[in-house]
Amino acid sequence: MAKTATIASSLCFHLFMLAILCLHSTEATLPVPAIFIFGDSTFDVGTNNFLKDSQATANFPYNGIDFPYSVPTGRFSNGYNSADQIVRLFGYKRSPSPFLLLLNHGSSFKKRILRGVNFASGGSGILDSTGSQPDVKMVIPLTEQIQQFSTVRDNITALLGPHNTATMLSQSLFLISVGSNDLFQYQRSINMPVQEFLDTLQQTYQNHLQKLYDLDARKFGIVSIPPIGCCPFQRFIGKTGECVKESNDLAQSFYNGTETMLIKMSSQAVGMKYSLGNAYAMTLDIIDNPLVFGLKEVKQACCGNGSFNGGVPCNASANLCSDRQEYLFWDRFHPSEAASRLAALTLFGGEVRYVTPMNFSQLVQAN
Repeated sequence: MAKTATIASSLCFHLFMLAILCLHSTEATLPVPAIFIFGDSTFDVGTNNFLKDSQATANFPYNGIDFPYSVPTGRFSNGYNSADQIVRLFGYKRSPSPFLLLLNHGSSFKKRILRGVNFASGGSGILDSTGSQPDVKMVIPLTEQIQQFSTVRDNITALLGPHNTATMLSQSLFLISVGSNDLFQYQRSINMPVQEFLDTLQQTYQNHLQKLYDLDARKFGIVSIPPIGCCPFQRFIGKTGECVKESNDLAQSFYNGTETMLIKMSSQAVGMKYSLGNAYAMTLDIIDNPLVFGLKEVKQACCGNGSFNGGVPCNASANLCSDRQEYLFWDRFHPSEAASRLAALTLFGGEVRYVTPMNFSQLVQAN
């Protein structure tokens, strides 16, 4: 009993600190010239709206029901997603726009990219093959996202010159949240020993980060994979309705490998600094102690159908909860706006248990 009380007390203190951060988040004036965002649907703010054949879209109700004017923007959320929440803590009034949207703005393209760009694409992964399955059809993998950033860098160089561009980018924040789709696809269709697959995934991830480093990125804010075995879809397909251990073990192994890779890489790449967010630990703590974090429902999705609302994607004919601020999951895979807010606050100002070796606010101030 005493141990339980101690854990609850610690979590309550953590939540209190998050509340303080929330109160002061609008006053943030941390020195971030620009924020560039890469990854999958956890960070996608509308990229896939521009992909003609993509089935990995969310630009329809009930998505966006809590976004301003209830607009379904393409975010896989009832409102703002994790990318939105993080950049707002750095003083941004709105997220950097998708690269494909900015391309349509012609003459204003160069001006708007100076504050950052979002390249994230729902359904994508670290491997180019992830997201190419028939039910998704078309996404933008991390390889292509980095190629798009290279185009942005060329345009910034044309405006500022090589030296000033390198300086600006070295002080900017590069946010990356990716990997869950690779693990899902491995479990579904890849015939390869687990460790061999994880090694391949990790090496490919390192190659991507090295390419960004070669393009003058220096500060990496990386979000690892949450316990994907606990999402409503996994509970739906499982026999017990509990978290799927095999999926969670993959996610934990990926985190451990990413931490090792970043330690080694940063020791060799001059000027490279990083923050690694442990979404696995964050999410499990919420699942184990939901009331402490202001949530009540951590198994069932707010929007969907079937057991745990995990059987189908969120759409206008799905079940919809009324108390969305109390749900951990918005749909069968993605966090609610409330959960994304908690994650962003933890990444921004959390302790080493959740984000190592420094949090995001410390990262942008690091020399």
